Amino acid sequence: METAAQTDIPIKWDFSCDLDVDYESEENACMVYSALAVDKELQPDKVKRQMTVSDGKLSVHFEAVEARFLRASYTAFVDVLKLVTKTVEEFGKGMEL
Repeated sequence: METAAQTDIPIKWDFSCDLDVDYESEENACMVYSALAVDKELQPDKVKRQMTVSDGKLSVHFEAVEARFLRASYTAFVDVLKLVTKTVEEFGKGMEL
C-alpha cells in the first residue's frame, strides 16, 4: 500500500475545525499548551494540529483528509484537554513555572 508521500501526490486537507478556550490567564493557557504540546498526532499524514496561545486563550486548528480522522483526533484532544484543564484549575493556582 502506497501513501501520498510515497507517490508524490499532494495531500488534500479537506476537513478542518477550530477550538478556542479562554483561560483568562496567560500563565494557565501556557501551562495547558505545554502539557498538550508533547502529544503529537498519531497519524500526521492524515491529521494535523496547530496550537497557539494569545491573551490567555488557547487556540487549536485541526485539518484532516477525512471527516472520521478529524472527529477522532478532535475527540481525543478534547478528552485530554478536559483532564489538563481540571488539573490546572485544581493545582495551578500559585504554582511557579
